[in-house]
Amino acid sequence: MKWEHLTSPKLGAFDRATPVVLNIGAIEQHGAHLPLETDALIGRHFTDRLDAALGDNVLILPQVAVCCSEHHMSFPGSLTVRHETMLAYVCDVLESVVAHGFTNIVLFNSHGGNLAIGQVIVEKLGHRHPKVNFFMLTWWKVAGDKLRALQESAFGGVGHACEFETSMIQHIAPELVDTDVIRDTPLQSTFGWADADLLTGGRGSHQRSMAELTAHTGVFGTPSLANAAKGKAIIDIVTDELVGMLKDIKARPPKSA
Repeated sequence: MKWEHLTSPKLGAFDRATPVVLNIGAIEQHGAHLPLETDALIGRHFTDRLDAALGDNVLILPQVAVCCSEHHMSFPGSLTVRHETMLAYVCDVLESVVAHGFTNIVLFNSHGGNLAIGQVIVEKLGHRHPKVNFFMLTWWKVAGDKLRALQESAFGGVGHACEFETSMIQHIAPELVDTDVIRDTPLQSTFGWADADLLTGGRGSHQRSMAELTAHTGVFGTPSLANAAKGKAIIDIVTDELVGMLKDIKARPPKSA
């Protein structure tokens, strides 16, 4: 159920073990062929799917669409907030949920730039509220092996505005994809041991702007291998995994300390 669609008495009647899900996305460049709202659109689509699948066994909070995208700001249209701003804002929102007695809170992430601050958020709140479960779930991490089986590109083909993201938008909103300007951009490597993509992590971390990472194209990967059928398959796989995780979260007994 969508949190904001409920009346106060109906919200008050919910089982406090019901998972409460907050999507954190992004409004930022995705090359020449995908819209600025790509990450936010993908996040909303997943939460809509969860709402349809789980009904009153899940509560979906209003999305936080503009998050941490400083590394995209050399591209027109990208929006960002400081890590400190996001930490304060999201913690305040989730503190409101805790104040209403809910004990299972899920930060659902659909943007790579939110990974670090998202983990800080769940750790900060988890230490503050030891009887509440806090989770962070990121769509490309919850079903890595199954998603890897769909990948046609080599390592580096799934990164940003890539084979996967382009496929998903072709399924969700094909009218927003400009297929005439799709261009592949290989991973711009500096330190091989730090190279990573959505499904394969590096052995270390090397911070670079998206302009540096993509040779100023805004694309990291192989969007030429995208198609709508693949996008639907990705979404179905991830949705099934998320549904199972949320059912598992609700079924566990509450924390005692």
